[in-house]
Amino acid sequence: MQENLAIGILCVLGGGIGAQWIAWRFRLPAIVLLFTLGLIYGPGLNLLHPSETIGRYFHPMVSLAVAFIVFEGGLGLDFRQWRAAGEGVLRLTVVALPINLVLGSLAAHFVGHLHWGASWLFGAIIVVTGPTVVLPLLRHTKLRPRVAAFLRWEAILNDPVGAILATFVLEFLMIQGNRHSGMFVAEIIPHLLFATMMGLCCGVFPAVLVRFLSRRDLIPEILRIPIILTLAMSVFAICNFFMEGAGLMAATVFGMALANLHVLGMSELRRIKESLGVLVVSCLFVMLTADLHREVLARLSLPIVAMTLTVLFVVRPVGILLSTMRSGLTWQERLFVGWIAPRGIVAAAVAGAAGLQLRDAGYPSADLVMPGVFALIATTMILHGFSLRPIARALGLTLSNDPALAIVGASAWSTDLAGVVHRLGCPVVLVDTYAGALAAAARAGIPTLRAELLSDEGMESLEERPADYLIAATPDAIYNGLVCARLAPDFGRQRVFQVSPGVARLDLYRGLSRDSRGRVLGESAWNFTLFETLFERGWRFRAMPPIPMPVGGQPAAPSGSADGNRLVILTIRKGAAILVCSAEDAAPVEPMAGDIDVVMEPPTPPEQTGVA
Repeated sequence: MQENLAIGILCVLGGGIGAQWIAWRFRLPAIVLLFTLGLIYGPGLNLLHPSETIGRYFHPMVSLAVAFIVFEGGLGLDFRQWRAAGEGVLRLTVVALPINLVLGSLAAHFVGHLHWGASWLFGAIIVVTGPTVVLPLLRHTKLRPRVAAFLRWEAILNDPVGAILATFVLEFLMIQGNRHSGMFVAEIIPHLLFATMMGLCCGVFPAVLVRFLSRRDLIPEILRIPIILTLAMSVFAICNFFMEGAGLMAATVFGMALANLHVLGMSELRRIKESLGVLVVSCLFVMLTADLHREVLARLSLPIVAMTLTVLFVVRPVGILLSTMRSGLTWQERLFVGWIAPRGIVAAAVAGAAGLQLRDAGYPSADLVMPGVFALIATTMILHGFSLRPIARALGLTLSNDPALAIVGASAWSTDLAGVVHRLGCPVVLVDTYAGALAAAARAGIPTLRAELLSDEGMESLEERPADYLIAATPDAIYNGLVCARLAPDFGRQRVFQVSPGVARLDLYRGLSRDSRGRVLGESAWNFTLFETLFERGWRFRAMPPIPMPVGGQPAAPSGSADGNRLVILTIRKGAAILVCSAEDAAPVEPMAGDIDVVMEPPTPPEQTGVA
């Protein structure tokens, strides 16, 4: 028993995180790798069977993990996004859901040859698009904010609604099977309304309580995040006791309420929950896929395959096209959302439990619900996982296909740097809070953004622009550090840079904490004053092929000289990376064919230009 548990933990944790790293390194959809890993562990090698190893606690553990995932998703649903995506989200969650239910049920009956009872249950289960799949895909694809909001809101809101709908359909079918139709009106509908209202109240009330206690300093900082996570799991368990699926609604509403009540300390929670979310999703997908039995795979047949293809190429696209008619969505957005609809853990969990209950009630073909849902989950994860990025690019729904640079602080020299990068065809945006400072860049055609990046509005505005690397280049070293520290978790700590705050401040013990600043741009002595002085004396930024010289060569004198001294600022590797030079680099940048260096050079002496 202990050996099986140790092997299981090693396979799930080690394999799951390893798959996530491989997916990040080679830009692959992590969900597909996790799904494949689970198939190898379970049905393939017969090495891992979580439900047998863990026993009756396995499914409650899965349910709690799903509750955490929808709570995490709820924290990201800010109603301010509703202004740009509200109509589309409303149509996807309210209008499209019943259309997909009807069309999915018809496809199950006429194409998959399922009995009407099993068909309606199948149709109810597949209306959800899983946040466990959608959210990781969105993290790895730079979609435009509006279309990303469509998919995010649909996945998170439809998940609990779909679970409740499947429970509702199952209850109705059980009543019909027992010929107690009077119970439907007398008990089921009131019970559904009560569970829904309880889920809403149990989601909002704890959030209001947390906000009340936080404002009065009644929650110590060390207990804030544990209390919030405990409340999320508690409201799920309480509401699920009354009706299956209501707990997911309560957890989602709790997360949404915390996000929109602007409770203090949410930034720390968001960082922690994102890391935990990656761990939870990795473990869940490996375990659930490994728990599949070969008997389930053996029941896959041609009608089920045809039903899966019908859902993919007919049901979902037609449902989206009908529900978004005469809306503000562009045809590219409608086509994209009509294709991208991966199903996830909630669909698998509901299908496993509901299918067995329906089979025990004597409904024909109920044992085909699970294989049908599994086939749809596997197909959508593979096809949508690999096609999301290229289709979004083809439809023009991505922010940028090339690595992009954001420069904070619009001075004369930083504007010149942005201009050189822009003329090389590399996406760049110059950010400042003062419109006058951005005027010169705007006249030169350089993309600009007037925003305070330490504000929520500034962060949202930056998300709408392509940016993978950041250089903080204002005269205020402390402000530069704050910007880098704020954006480091989103960009990556190795991708945020700032002009040197001074050699003394770079001491790791007595100087600025490394977590409170970005990497140094160039050498330790290259502070804002140096760049400003050199620019005033005629030094300018230029693009040139890489030259065999130490990265970050120092000028011979502040006034510049004619002996070829230059400052190497960054290297653009088209379509791959922007390599910003830093004294904190682990190793010098190795030049590759096609690389372009952006350097700061002194003015060319008259005798070298032929001018007397």
